[in-house]
Amino acid sequence: QVQLVESGGGLVQAGGSLRLSCAASGRTFSTYDMGWFRQAPGKEREFVARFSWSGGATYYADSVKGRFTISRGNARNTVYLQMNSLKPEDTAVYHCAADITLSTGIYDARYWGQGSQVTVSS
Repeated sequence: QVQLVESGGGLVQAGGSLRLSCAASGRTFSTYDMGWFRQAPGKEREFVARFSWSGGATYYADSVKGRFTISRGNARNTVYLQMNSLKPEDTAVYHCAADITLSTGIYDARYWGQGSQVTVSS
């Protein structure tokens, strides 16, 4: 069974930083793209960042570009999301995802973590 476990969320003031971690278990993820989505209260889930094991390419939503950085750990089943210059509008539940795909401009994923709350106060 596939499991994705997030850690590292919390409460931070605007302008601060947090780092989210995601550890995957249950099967080999060497060929799956991994990344992050988020969902704010009353809003739809949105794509945040994606890491491709193939060549190490990274992709970001325009809203986080230049502030967030996705990276992998030494173990191929671990990814991180470094979030800097956080804004109140970044407040959301952040979900780790694996086997991310892009179709007709929409990101989706096959596997999901339970989510980690990130709250940015003004």
